Amino acid sequence: MVYVKICGLSEPEHVTTAVEAGADAIGFVMTRSPRRIAPERAAELAALVPDHVLTVGVFRGEDPDTVRAAALASGVRAIQLHGRHPHGDFTALKDLGLRLIRAVDAEADLRCGAYDEDLLLVDAPHAGSGQAWDWAAVRGRASGQWLLAGGLTPANVAEAIAAAAPWGVDVSSGVETAPGVKDPALIRAFLETVRRAG
Repeated sequence: MVYVKICGLSEPEHVTTAVEAGADAIGFVMTRSPRRIAPERAAELAALVPDHVLTVGVFRGEDPDTVRAAALASGVRAIQLHGRHPHGDFTALKDLGLRLIRAVDAEADLRCGAYDEDLLLVDAPHAGSGQAWDWAAVRGRASGQWLLAGGLTPANVAEAIAAAAPWGVDVSSGVETAPGVKDPALIRAFLETVRRAG
């Protein structure tokens, strides 16, 4: 079964929809983005998520102390560091006991665990653009528990899974009607398509 993370959620009804539709993980963006929410808002939303669904705080470029404070304030159970964070950033957060996710493009080291992370996310060259890319380019290069991201939608996720053979998939803009505005019907359609494909 393909693991599914729905990212960039900011409304209670969208969190509930994702959980009920079978998402394995839900991401809250706490960095520069049209989807950014405050740690306090993330805490309210995370409280709606049952224990079997992973809650993820998403960061890009912030220093470990900033990430630590936001993660603790929000109560998320995982931290995702997006971009070229050094190995030391992951080491500095290890003592929190939260799951760590390293999110990079296809040019990075694609061995899950190379930076002591628990999960690896391989994104498009222009993360957050919603543009599809050459998913097949990472097939056989990424190893371990890794998620494919970048330009995925209910219409193309089955094709992407067939091309890249990922352990999991991650979607944000592909289930939106406008930047930051999620659509419950698209969230459900994405999860249904992945379950069929997987």
